[in-house]
Amino acid sequence: MANAPVTVRPVVTKADRKAFIDLAYRINAKDPAWVPPLKSEFAKMIDPKDNGWFSHAEGQLFLAERGGRVTGRISAHIDTLALEMPVEQGFGPGTGFWGLVEAEDAETMAALVAQAEAWLKAKGMTRALGPVSMSVWEEPGLLVRGHDHSPTIMMGHNLPEYQGWIEALGYRHLKSLLTYELDVSKEFPPLVQRIVAQGERNPSIRIREVDKGKFHREAQIILDIMNDAWSGNWGFVPLTQREVDDVGKKMKPLVYKEMIRIAELDGEPVAFMIALPDMNEAIKPFGGNLLPFNWIKLLRWLHRPRARTARVPLMGVRKKLQSSRLTMQLAFMMISYIRRATVSQYGSTRGEIGWILDDNSGMIAIADAINSQVNREYVIYERPIA
Repeated sequence: MANAPVTVRPVVTKADRKAFIDLAYRINAKDPAWVPPLKSEFAKMIDPKDNGWFSHAEGQLFLAERGGRVTGRISAHIDTLALEMPVEQGFGPGTGFWGLVEAEDAETMAALVAQAEAWLKAKGMTRALGPVSMSVWEEPGLLVRGHDHSPTIMMGHNLPEYQGWIEALGYRHLKSLLTYELDVSKEFPPLVQRIVAQGERNPSIRIREVDKGKFHREAQIILDIMNDAWSGNWGFVPLTQREVDDVGKKMKPLVYKEMIRIAELDGEPVAFMIALPDMNEAIKPFGGNLLPFNWIKLLRWLHRPRARTARVPLMGVRKKLQSSRLTMQLAFMMISYIRRATVSQYGSTRGEIGWILDDNSGMIAIADAINSQVNREYVIYERPIA
């Protein structure tokens, strides 16, 4: 069986989808850093009925087999909004993606990527980027540094062998995405504290908690700021209303008002910062299953989470302020208030910021100023397929 050829076929049946989901649990079972995702949530992510991203995207899932045994999986997908973005921002016409990749060996990886490329090429794509699983807002990039510790919520993790297997196929480094960690039990450096104090004396600035009772309105404010703030960034694809609605349903149980801040300038919302308690710490022992009793444990945790780590996945400042000193001041104020809340109310001792683009000098300067260090690096690769 070990010498049998690798074959790749599309996922068609319910049994195929189950095999696609289950494979990751077998391949990563011996990795102590891997966090098994909840199978029910993963199933929703790959289902067009439950993931608003598919309202502007299409894709195909594939399984690799050797001698009748599943040995790998991959997705190939096209985002129509990414096709419309300027080429200088990373995507643009002819750009397709693959992701959700798992493979037992290099031969399986090669067969999977070749099949994904063939599917993209048949759809008129001339360039393949990967791994991106599946939206750039979900889990982009291959982990190449930081395999020795578990990922935080909504961050990916993969075997270290994948890097060599993918690079051997002619894929070149396109962009690095970095996460930074810091000890949040300590006060920020004096310079940061002075900048925060100056902002607190400015009557034009107000840093407020979100109002969970007006969740939809608050989500709209954050979406508006984010689509403006990120519009010039590499890899930006605007979030649609359906995506925001779907993400909102999924993330609402993780919204804690002290951990999400909106900054107002003369009454206008101009910046936001979102922090999340690391739910991965709670679900890691579940093995991907909520039944029979893990759902009770999760509900208890969600009611009053205690998390060693809090992650800041998103922040944004309106473009009109990004060249001013207010950008850093507002960022320091929001992260300072969130730090205090996570320590005092949720027992956090560690923070993680990211991902951050490797050429985002503004965010890197903020991360450096609060004494954080790079702890994980993800790489997005590209290859022409014309």
